[in-house]
Amino acid sequence: MIPFLAPANRLWLRLRLNEIGPLISLVGFGLFAWAFAAIADEVREGSTRAFDSALLLALRDPQNPADPLGPRWLEEAARDITGLGGRAVLTIVTVATVIYLLMAKKRGAALVVIGAVLGGTLLSTLLKLGFDRPRPDLVPHAAWVYSPSFPSGHATLSAVTYLTLGALLARVEESRSIKLFIMGLAVAVTLLVGITRVYLGVHWPSDVLAGWSVGAAWACLCWFVALQLQRSGQVENGRDA
Repeated sequence: MIPFLAPANRLWLRLRLNEIGPLISLVGFGLFAWAFAAIADEVREGSTRAFDSALLLALRDPQNPADPLGPRWLEEAARDITGLGGRAVLTIVTVATVIYLLMAKKRGAALVVIGAVLGGTLLSTLLKLGFDRPRPDLVPHAAWVYSPSFPSGHATLSAVTYLTLGALLARVEESRSIKLFIMGLAVAVTLLVGITRVYLGVHWPSDVLAGWSVGAAWACLCWFVALQLQRSGQVENGRDA
């Protein structure tokens, strides 16, 4: 882990990190949940309308609001990237991960992934139905949509799925640089999916910000639960996580 530390010091550091982990996950949950509540309150009051409209229109040709800024290939690339947050792709990623974990005899980790993704999907659906916010009407949609707008389901489920899987993979690795790469990639994919939803005109920016917030909050809560189960021996720990 850290080569210049004596074995006893390495053990002490690992124990300290195991103690701090649950605290960090709870703090993350609190911060992201607060961010979602703040955004939701502004949306209810209609205070985000000016911000949402300005940013949405800024990504369109002023002479033709139906045309997103940039060359044609950029719009096609945005559709490809936004698909990474679609239910079909996330289902494939989740099922493949669960099968791998079960084959590797990591039943506890597999259950964590299933619980995180299914719970996040249910939470996203309930919030959409509860707020029932209409989709943007300022510009034509460049992708097909069929559900209410707030919060963005793509942003929410991308955060839940990719951040949860990234955290699990990062725990398997001992190299700090590889850990940072894995988590950085998970965050980058989550951000790109959300950005494309606004670029394609199918979500207000506040929808995406709220989706990122609630998705990250749920991922932090699931990680806290996973750490508690790990301590009790119900989820594989250390390199077996």
